[in-house]
Amino acid sequence: KVQLVESGGGSVQAGGSLRLSCVASVTYSSSCMGWFRQAPEKEREGVAAIYTGGGTTYYADSVKGRFTISQDVAKNTLYLQMNSLKPEDTAVYVCAADLFPCGGSPLSTTGFGDWGQGTQVTVSS
Repeated sequence: KVQLVESGGGSVQAGGSLRLSCVASVTYSSSCMGWFRQAPEKEREGVAAIYTGGGTTYYADSVKGRFTISQDVAKNTLYLQMNSLKPEDTAVYVCAADLFPCGGSPLSTTGFGDWGQGTQVTVSS
């Protein structure tokens, strides 16, 4: 069974930074990997995605210029560097992956078949 294990969440003040990591039990080559988040009583939303075959990245408008998604193929690890955090970034952040390249909606939950358990990020004002 494929496993995606996130780490790096925590509590930080507004304006601070965190780096999330997601270690995969398999190698996702030429695949789509991404980060999603879900705040209480809100739907899960796509934050960022990356095509592991070429490095093309995709971002939600709400995080552009503040978050950076990256990968370390040798370590089967996906990262999300989050800077200039805001209270509205508070959510459970979940790593996702799929065996296929990113499709037309790379930030849609329907494009991913494998999911982690999530890590909590709390940003205080």
